[in-house]
Amino acid sequence: MRTTAAAQESGAKPTPARAKIRWGVVRRFLGHLRPYRRQVILGLSLIPVSVTFAVLFPWMIMHIIDNQLVPMQSEGLLFWCLALAGVLLGNFLADAVFNFSLQCAAQYAIRDIRAEMFNRVLHFPRRYFDKTPMGVTLTRLTSDLEAISESFTQGLLSMIRDVLITVALLVFLLFISWQLTLVLLLIGPLIYYITEILRRRLRDTYLRARVVLSQGTGYLQECLSGIKTVQLYNAEAAVQQRYAGYTEGFREAQSKSNLYDSALYSIIEGITTVSMGLIIWYGSKEILAATISLGVLVGFINTLDKIFVPIRDFTSQMASIQRAFAAFDHIEEIYDEETEHESSDGAQYLSAAQRGQLDTFASLEFIDVRFRYNADGPWVLKGVSFCLNKGSKIALVGSTGSGKSTILRLLTKTYVNYEGSIKLNGIELSRIPKAEVGKFFSLMQQEVFLFNESIAFN
Repeated sequence: MRTTAAAQESGAKPTPARAKIRWGVVRRFLGHLRPYRRQVILGLSLIPVSVTFAVLFPWMIMHIIDNQLVPMQSEGLLFWCLALAGVLLGNFLADAVFNFSLQCAAQYAIRDIRAEMFNRVLHFPRRYFDKTPMGVTLTRLTSDLEAISESFTQGLLSMIRDVLITVALLVFLLFISWQLTLVLLLIGPLIYYITEILRRRLRDTYLRARVVLSQGTGYLQECLSGIKTVQLYNAEAAVQQRYAGYTEGFREAQSKSNLYDSALYSIIEGITTVSMGLIIWYGSKEILAATISLGVLVGFINTLDKIFVPIRDFTSQMASIQRAFAAFDHIEEIYDEETEHESSDGAQYLSAAQRGQLDTFASLEFIDVRFRYNADGPWVLKGVSFCLNKGSKIALVGSTGSGKSTILRLLTKTYVNYEGSIKLNGIELSRIPKAEVGKFFSLMQQEVFLFNESIAFN
């Protein structure tokens, strides 16, 4: 059973560098929204409606208190109450359509990205699968994409609207009472400073969790693929201990991120309560001094609560957003990897005469071939030479790891960075396109893999 380098030590904890947002894959996601721009435009067009309703509600409350309740004026009260109910209903409908349309567009985009990533993986060169555990790739295609889907459909898109609503409400607060607004703005830097510190810690812990999860998934896939070998050598206890190390590492990273998430939400909630107390205390003094009216204070408190709701929501959404950006880092690796169509195998233009030499197989010759998988790794092949002519047979015999499979990988151009010379019909193998080489070689694996499909498919 193949074992990854990351799984050599039980419970080894990854030490990733500080995560950086990979804006390339973010732009790629936004590009996938383009075919569904109608839904996006519909959702974004409702933002001004939501902003208008958000400002109208506290203004109407202020008007009702100062012009209807305080002077005990019942005329027109029913109209204003019905208008207030209409604003609430309109705000509800605008928010519902906004969320539904943008979530539909985001889900379609995630579907397209999933199909695109799977298509890229299908065309990865075989050397990618030699160095990358299947479980790691599986994590990229499943849980990492789900993290992005959760964030964009529940967090980031709604934040655009919430930011605009918050700005509009702050302008409204300045309009009705700049003194109370200045008291509120004094705590703004504190909120920003605390949020920024905990945001960075959340991002690092989520990146660590994604790394451990991918390593654990990779090791799990290897163990299940090689379950016969594990049972044959009675290695269940050792395998279980090593896998327990990965699950414990993931638990530690998740617990730390939950701690930061809870601390952030609790701190913002505490600041909200203190701010409310300060505004009520200061506003009450202003009412007694006849500087502001009761309606202004009630409208200000109502607006203040609406401002802090997006802030509290932002802290609760911070977890999913940071999880998504950590997943962006991993998904970008899929796009960074070259497919067989994109990578160059060193092939050169062949003349008509040379192409004629490749019509049928004539000879294959290895001349002092040397090869190693890594530039600083050990030599797998050292001075291999042999000649195979048409009609003859050759057998490569040796112990495990002696280089038999490596020779086949060189023949099929899975790897091309060899030293020495490999000639097919007298033409250097590195000059021949991989598609042409594939006409001469077929490979029968020792172990047959059967798909869960029909006999005809297999």
